[in-house]
Amino acid sequence: MNDKLTYCENCNQDTEYEIVNLKMSGRLKDVMYFYDGKEARCKECGKPVYVPEVNDYNLKQLYDVFRVKNDIVPLEVVKEIPEKYDIGKRPLSLLLGWGELTFSRYYDGDMPTKQYSKILKEIYESPLYYKKVLEEGKNNLPSESTYNKSMKAVMNCINEMNKNDSKINIVIQYLLNKCEDVTPLALQKALYYTQGFYYAFNKKYIFSENCEAWVHGPVYHDIYARYKDYQYDAIEQYDHEIDESKLSTSEKAVIDSIIKYFCCYSGKVLESFTHNETPWIETRGDMPALASSAKVISKRLIGEYFSSVKEKYQMINPSDISAYSDEMFRMI
Repeated sequence: MNDKLTYCENCNQDTEYEIVNLKMSGRLKDVMYFYDGKEARCKECGKPVYVPEVNDYNLKQLYDVFRVKNDIVPLEVVKEIPEKYDIGKRPLSLLLGWGELTFSRYYDGDMPTKQYSKILKEIYESPLYYKKVLEEGKNNLPSESTYNKSMKAVMNCINEMNKNDSKINIVIQYLLNKCEDVTPLALQKALYYTQGFYYAFNKKYIFSENCEAWVHGPVYHDIYARYKDYQYDAIEQYDHEIDESKLSTSEKAVIDSIIKYFCCYSGKVLESFTHNETPWIETRGDMPALASSAKVISKRLIGEYFSSVKEKYQMINPSDISAYSDEMFRMI
């Protein structure tokens, strides 16, 4: 309910109004979109009345649905980017090689193109990607102080990301510290095999995070966003001291075996391994080979599959994982 006043054309006077929730629709670029909107109604006659705030709300709801349906970066994300990386709207636009006011328009609600939307998503999701953009576009910025402020902000983001002590991040730090030439693709598969074999030997999952059945095998989405700017290059080794006490003896035993018996293969080879395993195959089902998917590979499937692998190869301890990796390599 709302006791503010607005002009009612039917009553020909200022009246109180109330807000009701409605299913609404709107057309953008010749396509009809449906959204949850609001309508202001005169409390005297019950007719709709114009209230600027309600109109603005409905427009935002319509545009939000449009963004979701067309995979356009959310407005909230656009607004968070300058604050996250301590950079003004105009300098950010210049950094990206856009018109000086382009980002400001997007910040105020204009719809970015799909190309620009993809760039903004990558910048927001991956501090490592933004750092690369910042370094390469340094000369586009109005001053060195602008560059220094933003570099300080992005390094703080990266350091916070690395300090995150969730189990999956600790395992990533351990893997990057112990391995050489680990690409993002290989890292994803190492995490997947760590999850599977840890369950096989300990009957519990080492990560709470879910992985998804992407075209190139199992993928942890947030980890992909973090390292995707490396593409096919090796991820930089983790050069900070790792508190290995955060990993139990049983956890390290499994991870060390994954490093020894799986990380010796390239990401593409490991991708081929996963394409022959039940969890990925069953989750994707009848999908076309190159179809994008964010279907979650259930932990149950992973646990059951690797438990059966452990039984089939009569594994006693994690060092016995070698029998499985050798067999998978011979198969491909």
